[in-house]
Amino acid sequence: MIERKLMLVERIMYVDPETPLNCVFTAKIQGKIAEEHIRNALAKIQGKHPLLRSVIEMMDTKHPHFVVKEGMESIPLQIVERKTEQDWLIVSECEWYHPFSKDNKPLARLVWIKGEDVSELLWMLPHCICDGTSIVTLMRELLSLLDNPNQELQPYPLFKSVNDFLPQGFDPRKKSRKAKRYLLLARLFFFLQRKSRKRNSGKNYAIHWKLDTETTVALTKVCKMLGISVHAVLCSAFMQAFREVRGKLAKNKVISPVDIRHFIPEIKQDHMFAFAPTVELSLKKRKENILANANAIKSELSQKMEKVKAWELLWMGEQMHPLVERMITMLKSSPGGHDITLSNMGKIQMPNVYKNFTLETLYSPTVAFPWLNSNTLVTTTFNQQMDFTFMSNEDFLPKEEAIKIKDKVIGFLALSL
Repeated sequence: MIERKLMLVERIMYVDPETPLNCVFTAKIQGKIAEEHIRNALAKIQGKHPLLRSVIEMMDTKHPHFVVKEGMESIPLQIVERKTEQDWLIVSECEWYHPFSKDNKPLARLVWIKGEDVSELLWMLPHCICDGTSIVTLMRELLSLLDNPNQELQPYPLFKSVNDFLPQGFDPRKKSRKAKRYLLLARLFFFLQRKSRKRNSGKNYAIHWKLDTETTVALTKVCKMLGISVHAVLCSAFMQAFREVRGKLAKNKVISPVDIRHFIPEIKQDHMFAFAPTVELSLKKRKENILANANAIKSELSQKMEKVKAWELLWMGEQMHPLVERMITMLKSSPGGHDITLSNMGKIQMPNVYKNFTLETLYSPTVAFPWLNSNTLVTTTFNQQMDFTFMSNEDFLPKEEAIKIKDKVIGFLALSL
């Protein structure tokens, strides 16, 4: 039997057996595809990725483990009739709440919203086994296998622990004193925290929109000309929008996840992994000019990226398992110090023309975090169009305010061109 304990970061995203935390990623295609080819693709994808042949089992009262099982059931395929252009978003919101907790059932599902000539394919996975790069990889492999059913995928083993990623010369004994000090400080921090019973009891929602090709190309061109990044502009625009809509409630900060593969080459681009280090970015001088703020944000991001030691974060995290329940409780009850978690997945490298179908568009992943501050923005760029999904909870950020923030951001981007 192959098994390993969930890392701290996976454990947080697992939450508990009763609380689903699922990611959904959707592709819209035009053309004909066959059910047998989808099932063939799912079987090959499942054969490649060990986490898709795993279940989560409690080896004791506190430590869930991934257990790779022989004879695991196939990834379920659900076929539903396509009725409207918004079906994918309705299905996504339903799938947020479907747990992956049944014995011998894989940690993934696929929904085929089937139309006459247009379909959507939706991957559903628990966040504790995937980041954005992982779920894009699965979609890329699915479409590639639908195009070429005879293609083979190369399996890889489940890593044993974070020790597999530690650089040569890393001495855990030298770090253990630092880890013990951090654990002590963390215990003190949680002891001094006021216990809050506040929880989100409202409805989670997702707002979706796209920038047209002309606007996307123009924005990219302006950023390149000024030597700033699109990501910095988006951070600047959203912080400014939160400030104008929420007033004194705005925090003037965003949390920005970074692909861990930038720092740990042992985690391959096509391997599934759940942890993304985060960088906090802020508006310090609070200028009204979006592009001027973006320039400062880009500098801050570069400086903080240079200081990220992803392997040390993973190792130090493993020393914090005794506090994981308190961490989850705090996330569920604390408003946090940021406006939004802004995940810019960038340009998605995927063909849009296949033998029997065309990939018309990709919709940015959706997710419904059970945290009190569930404000999340995910953006992708495909076929020269930027795509946005903005998620939150009615209790924490009323949908009306989220729509106002979205409209402000669109206006700021238009003024920047």
